[in-house]
Amino acid sequence: MNGKQSLSRRTFLRRGSKAAAIAGTAPYFVPANVFAAPGRSGANDRLQIGVVGIGIRGRQLISNMPAGGQIVALCDCDTSRVADVLNPNKKYEIPLETFRDQDAERCKVYQDYRQMLGREPLDAVMVAMPHHHHGQCVTLACQAGLDVYVEKPMTLTIAEGRAVVRAVQKYERVLQVGSQQRTMEMNRYPCEFVRDGGLGKVSHVTLPCFAGPLRYKGLTAEPIPQTLDWDLFCGPTELRPHNHKLWVKDVFKIDGKLWRGWDKWRSYSGHLMTNFAAHSVDMVQYALGMDGSGPVEIWPMTEGHKGDMQTCPVAMRYANGTLLQFFSTDGELVFHGARGKLFLRRNWFRTDPPELVTNPPDPKLAKRWRGPGWVARPHIQNWLDCIRSRQLPNAPAEVGHRSASVCNLAGITRELGRRLQWNPVEERFASDEEANQLLVRPRRKEFELPTIV
Repeated sequence: MNGKQSLSRRTFLRRGSKAAAIAGTAPYFVPANVFAAPGRSGANDRLQIGVVGIGIRGRQLISNMPAGGQIVALCDCDTSRVADVLNPNKKYEIPLETFRDQDAERCKVYQDYRQMLGREPLDAVMVAMPHHHHGQCVTLACQAGLDVYVEKPMTLTIAEGRAVVRAVQKYERVLQVGSQQRTMEMNRYPCEFVRDGGLGKVSHVTLPCFAGPLRYKGLTAEPIPQTLDWDLFCGPTELRPHNHKLWVKDVFKIDGKLWRGWDKWRSYSGHLMTNFAAHSVDMVQYALGMDGSGPVEIWPMTEGHKGDMQTCPVAMRYANGTLLQFFSTDGELVFHGARGKLFLRRNWFRTDPPELVTNPPDPKLAKRWRGPGWVARPHIQNWLDCIRSRQLPNAPAEVGHRSASVCNLAGITRELGRRLQWNPVEERFASDEEANQLLVRPRRKEFELPTIV
């Protein structure tokens, strides 16, 4: 594989939006004992952090970095994105002035995350790249002795998720999944209220019918931009002809903004069922006390929908009988209990009847989570605190894996169009090898999951 040379910000901007590439050998991975000891914050008492993936969410994470973290390296397969973030004249919807004024000048720039993880003396890394890269990037970071903040879903497949959990445990890393609702007071309180019996027995939970991904269909081959390493973007997936719809822009809008193209394709993501749904499912797992488990049965709610990965409603059942139903058209989660209902969204909840809750959190706490972009600063602060204390963060690897697994189970039952029996202990389908084959995806050479030793 070709190594990408690290550059200073000044040199990088002088060369425009191209990163210099040099012929090199395969990346080496420095043993953990060469890096900082757990919790080391560096000479300036700030944790040294690299960011991989400088798209919409990557920029938001940069803007949300608390004072205890210093971003010292940026990485993206499209070097123009990094150049734009470092360029003080480039305007975004989120504020980057603090980063640009304090840290950008000293940032190293990489195009290949494998090179950054092997060469840069970091304490931790934030992973905000497309989902099909999460498994390899996070595992390599753990092997390099780095703590990790990874955007949800934690991995693309269930098998990758279990591998990441093993890596975090083996190398004793602090991993926080970017499920910031785990830290939001207005979400933590209602989840714990339901978990502790505030609604009585929960019969079922209704969720939106989140859209699934599209299978690849032949797209017209387009020239590869000079700033893009297309082979690297494809990563473990099939190397297809370049087309901008696969990675940079798409034809539909969310909140009036163009959404990233890779999110819509099965090769790279589960689309909204693993993206937005990951937050909702995470709240369900939390509220039902299922953080270390999952449903035991999954099925399409509409007959004749085999292969409809986008719109088919899905139902699931936990061993205690509680049902999940992905079919509603609004954005709320609704917990249906013997004593009433609880309606939940990000940073907001209510109960019916209202008097079920007698000691709600102070409404002023919700203000901490409002502002440009999807605010995650307190959630990132929780991660930084746990890096220093070596305690478990609010959204650790096992929790993130189990929540992503529920989303992936919905995708698999849509794809196969039939009822499935799931063993959440063994993480296998009962007597269904076709379904079990979908727990993992084939990977191209040089993008295999690292062996955990």
